[in-house]
Amino acid sequence: MESDLTAHVDRKIEWPTWLVILSTYTGWLGSLAWYAHTPSAGPLVALVILGAWYMSLQHELVHRHPTQNESLNRALGLLPMAVWYPFDVYRDSHLAHHRDELLTFPGIDPESNYTEPDDYARFSSPYKFLLNAQRTSIGRFLITPAFSIVNLLQPLTQLDNWRNAAFRKTWLQHLTLLVVMLWAIELFTGLSAWLYVFISYFMLSLAFMRSFYEHRPAANAMHRIVINEAAWPMRLLYLNNNVHAVHHESPGLPWYEIPDAYRQERERYLQENGNFFFPGYLRLFIRHAIRPIDSARQMTRL
Repeated sequence: MESDLTAHVDRKIEWPTWLVILSTYTGWLGSLAWYAHTPSAGPLVALVILGAWYMSLQHELVHRHPTQNESLNRALGLLPMAVWYPFDVYRDSHLAHHRDELLTFPGIDPESNYTEPDDYARFSSPYKFLLNAQRTSIGRFLITPAFSIVNLLQPLTQLDNWRNAAFRKTWLQHLTLLVVMLWAIELFTGLSAWLYVFISYFMLSLAFMRSFYEHRPAANAMHRIVINEAAWPMRLLYLNNNVHAVHHESPGLPWYEIPDAYRQERERYLQENGNFFFPGYLRLFIRHAIRPIDSARQMTRL
């Protein structure tokens, strides 16, 4: 893992990633200025898209792009533009996710969308319905962010966590930045803090659509990781993380080098991931708008 993450120590300045950083921040500020001038749905939609894009950028920052200076990368991702996730919480969770042999296992893979069969059997019928509704694209968009927010905030209710210095520092820094950001937005643009928090829900929704069926249970770890040959708008929004098998094989590869790496060895990647493949997001989302793509129960055992 470490060798993959540091594979590009000698790379040149990552201008494409710096351009994304510049575009994200200027686009966000420009959308806020647009709202200040013309309060309407247009700038709110733009903010939702930019918030989701910012989350894709944070993913690059976690993987040591655009620099090898982790403190600088962290600083570039600290602003709570998408409101909910402190950068440090996301970083630690996502790096723990990069244990391919444990992908999809509930309670082990932090990004698993599945539930242990024994736990699933004990759930109430309404809760089972909500779990399986998230296996549809509409449910993923509308319900999954709520589950994610509850799981994220639940540790804040436990006193023992607040006795941990790192936990306190992470959350107090995040909450301070969030309050200052929301105060400044409302003061200078007239966009209320509550409305910004409301639209941030849909930033999560749009970001989570990438991982709707990004991983699946399978005995072979490589068969759990998808390749989605998305159209360019979605590739840009998700910074090529749709070609997910390439990212998991080489997590240190910058986002703009992923397409070439995939094109050069497309057949190998498809063979190694068991042809876990989709020709884009639209067909996937339409086909499974109301029909679950699979069950929330995790059937593959360690």
